[in-house]
Amino acid sequence: MGTEATPLLDELGLTFLPVDPRGVSASASVDLSPRPESVRQAREFTRRTLQDWRLAGQFDTVALVVSELVTNALRHGLSRRTLDWGHGTGPMRTDLELELMRGDAWLVCAVRDPSDSVPRPALADSAAESGRGLHLVDSFSDDWGWRRLTGNGRGKIVWARFQTV
Repeated sequence: MGTEATPLLDELGLTFLPVDPRGVSASASVDLSPRPESVRQAREFTRRTLQDWRLAGQFDTVALVVSELVTNALRHGLSRRTLDWGHGTGPMRTDLELELMRGDAWLVCAVRDPSDSVPRPALADSAAESGRGLHLVDSFSDDWGWRRLTGNGRGKIVWARFQTV
């Protein structure tokens, strides 16, 4: 955790995130593997980080959104070749990362994946077992969005912002 702008925040830039990077008071990130267990890892990372930041009361809502963003990155942001559902021989670089950033009155979670595909809420009925992830992100966060990486970056970042006061 630090007090400077972070790599993901630098890549997002002011025009793509509804917060000023100079207002970041803390940040923490974790690389995730291309496995379903990464969703649990992301929630535990979020729990520890929010406890350290004295924002444990935000955990349920933020963890739900983090779970959805990471699940979407695993399902739609990684190619079939990249995915390792327990049959791999070792760690591999996937460019899958979760970053949490805190300001005085806000919290942002951002998930980076290597895909250029546009995140779109699915047209799913309320009884569907899947396809509602971005609807949940939209319902439980104060704002969310995404952007393709530019320059040497490949992929995109999907973020969600929460008010903390």
